[in-house]
Parts: sequence; C-alpha cells; structure tokens
Amino acid sequence: MAETPTCSCGQNEPKRIIFPCAGQANVGQLTNLAALQLTEEGYGSIACASKLAIGDEGLIANALDADEVVALDGCPLQCMRKIAGAQGVPVGQYLVVTELGIAKGPSTSYTDDDIEKIVAACWKGEGRKKDAAQPKKKGNGSGCGCGCNGTC
Repeated sequence: MAETPTCSCGQNEPKRIIFPCAGQANVGQLTNLAALQLTEEGYGSIACASKLAIGDEGLIANALDADEVVALDGCPLQCMRKIAGAQGVPVGQYLVVTELGIAKGPSTSYTDDDIEKIVAACWKGEGRKKDAAQPKKKGNGSGCGCGCNGTC
C-alpha cells in the first residue's frame, strides 16, 4: 500500500498545543525541554502554562481551537493537567515524566536521553486518551487546502 504523501507546506498537519508544567525539579524542567524539542520537530507548538493558569482568553480560545492539547507533567501532582481542567481546556494527550521511569530530583539532574524518552513517548502517542479521536488532518483528503492538491 502506498503511503499518503504529506504536504510540505504543513497545512495538513494537526494543530497541537503543548503545555509543559516547567516545574523547578528536574522532571519539570524536562517537560519544558521536551516541549521545545517537540516544537522544533514539528509535533506541535509550546505554550505558556502560566498564561493558561491566569485564564488568558486568547490562549484558551487557541487551545480550544487546537486539534489536540498535549499536557506534560513532571510528577504525580498533575499541576499542568489541573490547570488545563480548571480553564476548561480538554487534554487529548497526557504524560507524567516520573511514570516514564525518570526519578524526580534536583533541577539540573537530567540527561539528553531523558529528554528523548519524553519526546519519543509523545511521537508514539503514549498518554493519548483511548476514547479521544486521533488528531484530525486539515483539508478534504485531496490536499491540504492550500491549493496544492497534495503536490507540494
């Protein structure tokens, strides 16, 4: 079976917003570093957890318009998940760093492999709600809507 070509303009990719908890411990710092790397790789766009926590209307509207919201928490306190819930923002993919086997410790106690473990878990779809629909692709199946008809 032939693979469906992806559009190089990026318009057929799901719009994901990634909220890292960015807490002070290593696992919180890892959520921020992983979210930055995921943004660089095109998985989604990092957004400010503090801005969401204060109820910024523009950010909330943007999150509600996203195909998927990804929440990354460092530890079982679930601060990021609770912030999203308090603002009425549904989370489609949720990861807790300590549940990936990374122990909580001092803020600088992490490796590049720890970052990669979180990034890989996101790309694999770990933590995605089982009952949630997969992130939708933009367009009508004959291209991304930019007029390329799947040719760019």
